[in-house]
Amino acid sequence: MNRSLTIALGIMLTVVLSMAGLVLIPNWQFREMQQHKDDDGNLWPVQLEGAEALGRAEYVSLGCVYCHTQQVRPPNYGADLDRGWGFRRTVPRDYLFDKPHLLGTMRTGPDLANIGARQPSRDWHMLHLYDPVITSPGSTMPPHRFLFEKVAPSDRAPERAIRLPDDSGWILPSARAESLFAYLRSLDKSYELPEAPQ
Repeated sequence: MNRSLTIALGIMLTVVLSMAGLVLIPNWQFREMQQHKDDDGNLWPVQLEGAEALGRAEYVSLGCVYCHTQQVRPPNYGADLDRGWGFRRTVPRDYLFDKPHLLGTMRTGPDLANIGARQPSRDWHMLHLYDPVITSPGSTMPPHRFLFEKVAPSDRAPERAIRLPDDSGWILPSARAESLFAYLRSLDKSYELPEAPQ
């Protein structure tokens, strides 16, 4: 009888300590975290609003999170910094306003934590979304042509349209494509934080 009581108490203690260490304490630490004010008075990270917030929802609905991560690992855990995927490792403060967080688990495609800094061009992003092989030969990312309207070739460009490289016409991004671009452009963690200097 004493032995089963000891085992039961041991199991309960293990569960309680695990929950405290893995859930309660990190949650408490994260709740106390605030935006960082830099020397110029800017607050980091910035909360997404408007088109960027809509684009984040689009990113989730299209399943981008299944193939892309948004976390730059420290040098001893991978070559993210050597690949130019970031200027510093990401830290918990970077995800202050992410609910739910979109860290991702697989890297079928490259990390996107700093894609807004690495690739700020609207045309590049739109062509990549329309047909990834245009900008990244050999890409396994599926094309998202349904986010665009293809317009016949002409000398005069429709407003906001992007010319296809093979001169087969223009693509006109939908509001969904524009908001997704706004979100991708906002992914820029190049600001300095006290816990992760560059």
